[in-house]
Amino acid sequence: MGIKKKLEKRSPLKAPPLRQAGQSVDEEIQRILEKISDYLIKMGVLVGLVSMEWSRYLFDAPPNPILLSALFGTVSIYWFRKAFLLKKTLKNLKLARDGERAVGEFLDHLKGKGYRTFHDIIGGDFNIDHLIIGKSGVFTIETKTISKPVKGPAKIDYDGEKISINGFIPERDPIIQAKAQAGWIKELLSDILGKKIRVRPVVVYPGWFISPLPKGAEVWVLNPKALPVFLENENVVLNAQEVQSIAYHLSRYVRNSPIKDR
Repeated sequence: MGIKKKLEKRSPLKAPPLRQAGQSVDEEIQRILEKISDYLIKMGVLVGLVSMEWSRYLFDAPPNPILLSALFGTVSIYWFRKAFLLKKTLKNLKLARDGERAVGEFLDHLKGKGYRTFHDIIGGDFNIDHLIIGKSGVFTIETKTISKPVKGPAKIDYDGEKISINGFIPERDPIIQAKAQAGWIKELLSDILGKKIRVRPVVVYPGWFISPLPKGAEVWVLNPKALPVFLENENVVLNAQEVQSIAYHLSRYVRNSPIKDR
């Protein structure tokens, strides 16, 4: 008939790629940029309407632009304020994203020592920045990227329970957050593998000086550069086959997990 049947197409990829370090933060940045763009477009429409009304007014046309101008001024102030607040949030998110990417690149070097690394694991309404699996066990890693003062000390103190940053207690407790993430991964691996796997929670602060880790602390609080030394000093709890098995099953879970809008 001269009409070729349209062939169905599908992706050549058998499974979606694993998520990258900082991917959740990057997605949030894109959402905020879209909001800012939306505000600016709305303001542009109002500018066009006001300009049109003023033109009609100046050329003795009946409509009066005063009311429209008042409305434009009120709405513009509101949208400008929203855009300003989003810009501040955007700056913080970019810092967090860059920190996660830098730590992710650093952790990827552990592959040479037999560790498997995962980034940005989505769990419900939260995400786990990084996870590593190796002979020393399974570790969840929460990255906290905080701006340092231009002058003066940049020190984090940790007593095994609480963190203080240059003497200030953070509003959101990173220790509770890290424990919750490790607990979630522990339950997930238990469901997948049918056995309990110990998961160590870790919080890292790139670029900060951190007081020595208290003996017996459940959560490690470290500069990421110190992590390899701590890993080497841990007992061997997993062999190569166990590492491969855990990584395989976790990869399958990550690839098949739906990404929820947050």
